[in-house]
Amino acid sequence: MSTSSNNRSALVTGASRGIGAAIADRFAADGLDLTISARGREALEAKAVELRERGAGRVEVVPADMTDAEAISALGAAHAEAFGRCDALVINAGMGSKGSVAELPVKRFDRLYQVNVRAPFILLQSALPTLRDTARVHGVAKVVAVASITGVYPEPDLSAYGATKAALISLCETFNLEESENGVSATTIAPGYVNTDMTDWLKDRIRPEEMITAADVAVMAHSVTQLSRYAVLPNVVLTRPGTNLHRA
Repeated sequence: MSTSSNNRSALVTGASRGIGAAIADRFAADGLDLTISARGREALEAKAVELRERGAGRVEVVPADMTDAEAISALGAAHAEAFGRCDALVINAGMGSKGSVAELPVKRFDRLYQVNVRAPFILLQSALPTLRDTARVHGVAKVVAVASITGVYPEPDLSAYGATKAALISLCETFNLEESENGVSATTIAPGYVNTDMTDWLKDRIRPEEMITAADVAVMAHSVTQLSRYAVLPNVVLTRPGTNLHRA
């Protein structure tokens, strides 16, 4: 591991677009060193240029497929090697899929779990030694995992997706029981429909301008990283106005 930097650093997955890109933007404005990851190198390299222009410190680009366990472990190791500390781990990369219980193919169910639950578990394991070291030396380290309101309140045709996000929320709650006394705690953010390309399939029914914005989620993620080690925020539900309060 490299010598720990005096500059705060964050690792953000799914950072080339959508919510992950918005979160990386917030961190860049604070001057953090960043490792950004997604599947495609080209989009990440373009995002890295933007982040440097926004004020980020060093920006490392590490492509990783969230179905590849070795690549996920290597991602955590690459961040540690580059910066020697991890003040914020943002687990944002994920996939969505709709389909009723009666009709969703089990292969798609398996892939949802692979990307939305298994990958976060592997990344938590990989990054945990660095998170612990950061909290020991600098007082605190935070994990932010982007879940979904469907992991809290069920939504028709999103049973498998919601189940993966409920599992992610449970994983992070147990992580807190095990690690928060070490100064490392996790917060899941569970938004309703966010205006990204993942919700393109329903924009004929819900106007994009009436959805939660990626910037809204980024505000919450950034706020979590401002909390002390003694403030543990397990889960935040972001919902849309009116009759949607307990619906996506």
